[in-house]
Amino acid sequence: MPKSKIIYQCTECGGQSTKWQGQCLHCFAWNTLVESLSEGKGVKRYASLAKSNKLTKLNEVETVDILKRQTKISEFDRVLGGGFVPGGVILLGGDPGIGKSTILIQALSKITQDPSDLCNVIYISGEESSQQIAMRAKRLELEVSDISILSEINLEKIVQTIEKNKPNVVVIDSIQTIYSEEITSAPGSVTQVRECSAQLTRIAKQLDITMILVGHVTKEGTLAGPRVLEHIVDTVLYFEGDPNSSFRMIRAFKNRYGAVNELGVFAMTEKGLKEVTNPSALFLSHHHEQVNGSCITCIQEGSRPMLIEIQALVDGSHGQSPKRLSVGLDQNRLAMLLASLNRHAGVACYDQDVFVNAVGGVKITEPGVDLAILCAIVSSFKDQSLDQKTVIFGEIGLAGEVRPVQRGQERLKEAAKLGFTRAIIPKANQAKQKIKGIEILPVENLSQALNLIK
Repeated sequence: MPKSKIIYQCTECGGQSTKWQGQCLHCFAWNTLVESLSEGKGVKRYASLAKSNKLTKLNEVETVDILKRQTKISEFDRVLGGGFVPGGVILLGGDPGIGKSTILIQALSKITQDPSDLCNVIYISGEESSQQIAMRAKRLELEVSDISILSEINLEKIVQTIEKNKPNVVVIDSIQTIYSEEITSAPGSVTQVRECSAQLTRIAKQLDITMILVGHVTKEGTLAGPRVLEHIVDTVLYFEGDPNSSFRMIRAFKNRYGAVNELGVFAMTEKGLKEVTNPSALFLSHHHEQVNGSCITCIQEGSRPMLIEIQALVDGSHGQSPKRLSVGLDQNRLAMLLASLNRHAGVACYDQDVFVNAVGGVKITEPGVDLAILCAIVSSFKDQSLDQKTVIFGEIGLAGEVRPVQRGQERLKEAAKLGFTRAIIPKANQAKQKIKGIEILPVENLSQALNLIK
């Protein structure tokens, strides 16, 4: 088979060169040339897979409801936006051994057991043998008689199998192991991952196949390969979790068919991943007695309000530079909050080590936990415990004001459902209608909030 011509393209400006060089001759950037295919044979191959379309006015386009295939795993369906979409391409990334293959084999097993949906499924593995996958399915006690498996890493052979069998769902485990004979670089290289992903995506769109690509992650926690990989696919899911903990979380970072930042919570057991339908109870510690530096807050993950515990420890510093450490929270934001606490509340921690932790290993990105963090810090600093039946949330501005958060009413209802009797919240989030079982304490600034916890 004749080989396509190899060129080197700059990732910064798009300039091309016939040989690799340390510096791009067009934009003069260093170490930006990556191996790529020249336009020609590869482009013709891809073009043959595209559907023929004509120019149409947007208001004349007929819209149809997308029929989603549910996996019968409610937490997984929540993150996906309702289930698998025909023609949709999903990228699932995560650390090794965190449970990517496990959740997929469980989902495929449930899909094929639905008697009303004759679903043709192919699991293509480039990392494990068929025997290894069969042993996992047997250990998990799954029904896999209707799942076809193929151990192959050659893209051309995979494409032939898909075009011949025309399955409804295809799993590629993993995309970094697949290689094309048209490219001379090794599997896992930038060029191989980009070209293989592009061709598999085009096949999925042409044949209305749900394509699931499993991706490796780097030591920084990002998906290995070119950044364009995340732009090609329709949905990007990340597996999160502490390797020393049995709990796993799947978070949607991109979803063309559902809400972004949705979170699915699972527990790893001997029989696979079990869904946790009430994650608030998971992230709350049940202390037998009141402890200092502990504060309950409510965050919003996608469409779901979730209660978590924030713990803080303030201790005298024994070095020249006091430590500011946070787990699950932005460390730069912690420094800003401590400055606001000093200026607007008169609580100085310049000679104290401050440690803040989000219990359960959850990663918090929203600013709605600012007030809870400062209340936990003050509780530890003054050695005063907070009421365990009080939930606190709100964003802190640099002027010391307590700013409102999104979906405050849903957070209050979640807290009331779990038995909390008091809530310190921004005044702008005050409920128009009284919520049964919970007392609302609205505040406008940081000083008012700290006076309520004394």
